[in-house]
Amino acid sequence: MVKSCVRMTVDGKRRLDLSYQGLAAVPRCLVSLCDVEELDLSRNLLTKLPDFLHLFVNLRFLDLHSNYLENLPPSIGQLQNLLTLNLSNNRLTSGSLPLELGLLGNLHKLNMGLNQLDSLPRFMIGLKELRHISLFDNRLTAYPDCLRLLKGLEKVNLVSNPFVSKAAPKASVGIRRAEGLHLVRVANLCSDCLEGYRKRSRKTEEREERAEVKRPSSGAKVNQAPWR
Repeated sequence: MVKSCVRMTVDGKRRLDLSYQGLAAVPRCLVSLCDVEELDLSRNLLTKLPDFLHLFVNLRFLDLHSNYLENLPPSIGQLQNLLTLNLSNNRLTSGSLPLELGLLGNLHKLNMGLNQLDSLPRFMIGLKELRHISLFDNRLTAYPDCLRLLKGLEKVNLVSNPFVSKAAPKASVGIRRAEGLHLVRVANLCSDCLEGYRKRSRKTEEREERAEVKRPSSGAKVNQAPWR
């Protein structure tokens, strides 16, 4: 049955699509297909990744969005050919990101939107080839310092984060496109603007609460584009 889920992409890559399968765990039989170049496990019920993930050494694309992942295995750092990694709409925290994530030196696109990140660990500077990073709908209060050291970054998506740092805009110098930096110095706001800011903040908090209730079955989440 699993083999029937393997397809060839238009550019000749072998793609294994197991999205929407209600999987609570990744079946061991996938080891026989570890030579695929693209793997889609999105929109399932996964709380952790398998201990044999490192066997997928040919992976260039890995989609894990809309699951219940609370951490990542250190073995993810062995996927040295990985170019695109989608981890959005999970339950990842800053402390749950393994040091080995910074070993993905060929990674071009990383999506960690809709998680519970309040910072980015410094080891992320190891992602030397990173071009796009999405961190929308997290808990970041300042522009992550490590992003300033990634000279190849072209796009950073930070929409819907509760930024409060005055210095954060300087961190985006050199990046071609930085979205949603919503930076506010509360002390400088007039009463009307302050009230508007508080209303927007409440809406952001309400969205986060709804996301906790609905994930990952929410239609908005299920139909999200891999990159926003």
